[in-house]
Amino acid sequence: MATVQQAVIDFHRYPPIGTDDWRYGFATGKIRCLETTMLSRATLLDLANAESFSAAMDLLSSTEYSAGGAVESFAQIEELLLQRRHELRTLFIALMQDPELVELLRARHDFANMRLAIRRVVTDRPIGLDYSDFGSVPAEEFEEAFEQENYSRFPMYLQEAIEEAVLAYYENKDIRSVDYAIDRCEAKYRIRTSEELGSVFLLSFYRVRIDLTNIRTLLRLKAAERDERDLFLPGGFVEIERLVHGLDLGYEGLAPLFFATPYYEVVEGGVAYFTTEQSFLRLERLCEEYLFGFLRTTRSITAGPQPIIAYLLLKENEIRMVRMLLSAKNNGMDAKLILDRLGE
Repeated sequence: MATVQQAVIDFHRYPPIGTDDWRYGFATGKIRCLETTMLSRATLLDLANAESFSAAMDLLSSTEYSAGGAVESFAQIEELLLQRRHELRTLFIALMQDPELVELLRARHDFANMRLAIRRVVTDRPIGLDYSDFGSVPAEEFEEAFEQENYSRFPMYLQEAIEEAVLAYYENKDIRSVDYAIDRCEAKYRIRTSEELGSVFLLSFYRVRIDLTNIRTLLRLKAAERDERDLFLPGGFVEIERLVHGLDLGYEGLAPLFFATPYYEVVEGGVAYFTTEQSFLRLERLCEEYLFGFLRTTRSITAGPQPIIAYLLLKENEIRMVRMLLSAKNNGMDAKLILDRLGE
């Protein structure tokens, strides 16, 4: 049987997050206060177990997610959540001292917008204007740039992504090729820029993101009985050879393959749930839990950009979770599915 050369991972649970930066003393203090107002896990579970949508809204009446009166439609809740997200992102920009780090965080929305625009172009659909407003490129510029096929106004990392994604699509006319190409460009951009900026925290964060994406890719390829071995993203802590080797193993061999990595519990739990339920629900939750566990290690930082970035990402997730839970209640979704998503 083929052997896999193991990379050296010089941390037990989470990678390093860097040191203090006292330029962020005031900003970090403000974030520490805001962290105390975030919803607890117990509150999220109470929302999941609420008897109805109105009961769930009552639980939020003393939080920033209170609708302040009778809710006439779910659109009213979505508008409230969008407003909270806008306020969060505005605060993030105001607190950050390094515009280069802000640009790096905003680039995730540029890549997401670009993915949507290219998918629409190659499938002959209107470009539209329904893009995230937190990227560096305004939504209205996407439509004009693609209509004129003039991409010079975009940052270089987006120009590279457009070229690679379009070429990848027209090689085999597979829409998934757009996603794979953009994922690869985005991963390279994140790693390269984090290194250039000397951000230990973001470099660790993006390498973890790559690992978790690759683990998801591995399990989804196996579930679909596909043997494509060039879809794993480079730059993570886990070497590509280990992931490729996983394609040749049965499900029972996947967890042991990751035993010497920090992701053993993620793989073990995700595989166990998939083999019994034929669902990646728990895998997605475990990947999120690991990533957010890493973000919470920034609580050891007294002052620095790390806590501000972590708060942005954790708070964005909280807003998504509130939306998911309220939507589930509004649509009468089975409580078991909601609890599985929350890990109960």
